[in-house]
Amino acid sequence: MKQFNLAEWALKHKSIIYYFMAVLLTFGIFSYNHMGRMEDPDFTMRTMVVGVAWPGASPQEMSDQVTDKLEEKLRDLPGVDYTKSFTDGSKSVIYINLKENLPSDKIRPAWEEARNMINDEWKSLPQGVQGPTINDRFDDVYGIIYAISGDEFSYEEKRQQAEDLKRQLLSVPNVKKISLIGVQQQTLNVTINKDKLASYKISTQQLLTAIKQQSMMVPAGMITTDTNNVYLRVNGLFDSPQAVQDMPIRINNQTLRLGDMADVTMTYQDPSNPQFYYEGKPAIGIAISMDAGANNVEFGEAIDKKLAELKKTIPAGLELNQVSNQPHIVKESIGDFSQSLFEAIAIVLLVSFASLGLRTGVVVALTIPVVVSTTFILMYENGIYLHKVSLGALILALGLLVDDAIIVVEMMSVKLEEGWGHFKSATFAYESTAFPMLSGTLITCAGFLPLALAQGMVAEFTKSLSIVVFMALILSWFASVLVSPVLGYKIIENKAPKPESEWTKRDRIMHKLNVTFYDKFEKLLHW
Repeated sequence: MKQFNLAEWALKHKSIIYYFMAVLLTFGIFSYNHMGRMEDPDFTMRTMVVGVAWPGASPQEMSDQVTDKLEEKLRDLPGVDYTKSFTDGSKSVIYINLKENLPSDKIRPAWEEARNMINDEWKSLPQGVQGPTINDRFDDVYGIIYAISGDEFSYEEKRQQAEDLKRQLLSVPNVKKISLIGVQQQTLNVTINKDKLASYKISTQQLLTAIKQQSMMVPAGMITTDTNNVYLRVNGLFDSPQAVQDMPIRINNQTLRLGDMADVTMTYQDPSNPQFYYEGKPAIGIAISMDAGANNVEFGEAIDKKLAELKKTIPAGLELNQVSNQPHIVKESIGDFSQSLFEAIAIVLLVSFASLGLRTGVVVALTIPVVVSTTFILMYENGIYLHKVSLGALILALGLLVDDAIIVVEMMSVKLEEGWGHFKSATFAYESTAFPMLSGTLITCAGFLPLALAQGMVAEFTKSLSIVVFMALILSWFASVLVSPVLGYKIIENKAPKPESEWTKRDRIMHKLNVTFYDKFEKLLHW
C-alpha cells in the first residue's frame, strides 16, 4: 500500500483530522443520546394460530369436517413450512408455521393470504361452525401494564374508566397499541315464564319477534327548514335492564309489559373471559406497547407523566397501579451494559498505559472514543438500537479495535528509538503495517459472516452482533491509519537510545535483562 499513503496525507492535513475528530465525537454523543433503547432486539414471529369451534360436534367430526379441510387448504400457502392442529371436544386450534428463510418483509403478506384462504374455505364448512379466531400478532410486546381496581365498582364501570384512560393515552407519542385485559362480556338474560306466557296465549316466537322489533333503529323522516335539515329518530334501544323489563309489547291486540311475562337480569358471560387480578382483587389491565425504534426509557417517562395527570380524573375508590414497567428494566439493563462497556474501555486503557507507556497509551486511549462515537453514528443512521446484543457487540469489539492503533504507535515508537523523525516514522508505519492490519481486520470480520448471512428469527435477533462488530473493526483500521499517526506525531516523544559510552550501571543491567528475555522469547516463537 505504497501508492497512496493515508498517514502521509493525514499528517499534511492535520487540521482536517482534528476537525473531523471533534465532529465525530459531537455527533457520536448526540447519536448515543437519541438512539432507540430496548431490552432485546426486534424479530418477526413466523407462526399464526387459528381457532375454530363447532358446538355439539364430536372430536372426530370436528377433525374430519373442519380441521382437516382448513389444514389442507393452508398447506398451499406460499412460504408455509408445516401446520399442526389440536382438537379438544368441539374446539380446534391450528398452528401455521412459515419457513425460517422467508424474509421478514414477506411475513405480513403471507398472513393476509392465509386469512383470504381461510375465508374462502369457510363457505364450504358445515353450518354452525364458529370463528375463525386468528392471532398473528405475537410480536406485540406490552412493556407497560397498569391495573384499575376497586371493590365498590363493577367490571363494567372499571372497563369504562379503562376505556377513557386508553383514549387519552393514545395521544402519547410512540404508542403503538393499547389493549384492555380482563374485560368481561356483559349479557342480558331474559328468563321467560311459560305459565304466564300461556295464560296470555302468546307463543315464544311471538315474544321474541316483538322484542326484536322494539329494539330496532328505524328512520323517522326529516323536517326541512330554511336554515337546516332536522332528522327525526325513533330510538327503541335500552340503557338498563329495568328499561327492558318495562318495555311495552303489543301482541294479539293487547299491550303488556315484558316484566309481566319474564325476568330480566344483567350478568356476565359464562364461562368468563380470562380474568385479571391485582393483589388478589379483580381488576382491568391496561397494556401498552411501543413503536419499534422508539426510546423505551423516554417512552416510559412520557406515559408516567400522562398518567400522573389522568389520575386526578379517576373517581374516588378506583385505584390505578403499575404492574409491569419494562422501561425501568430497560434502563437498568442498558445501564449495566453501558457500565460494562466503560469498564472494558478502562481496562483496555489501563493495559495500554502499563504495556506501552504513558504517551503511547494516551494515543491509543484517544483513538477509542473516536471509533466508538463513529460506530454510534452508523448505528443510529442504520436503525440499530441499543439493546443487549448491540452493546454486547461493542464490548466484544473493544478488545479488537485497539489492535490496529497499538500496532501503528508501537511501530512509530520503534522507529523513533532508531533515530527516525516523527513524519518518516508515521509514514513507514502505514507502509509496513496497513495492508497486514486490513487483512487481519477483514479476516476477523469474516468470522462473524455466518450471523450476518443467516435467516430466520434467531438471525434477526443476533444480526446486529455481526454488523456492529464489522463496523467497529473497519472504523478502527481507518482510525489507526488516519488518527493515530496524527496523535502520535504530536504526543509521542523521540527517545533515541543513548550511546553505550553514556550508559549507567542501571542501563547496562536493564540491557542485559532485555537481551536475555528477547533471546529466549525468540526461541520460543520459533519452536
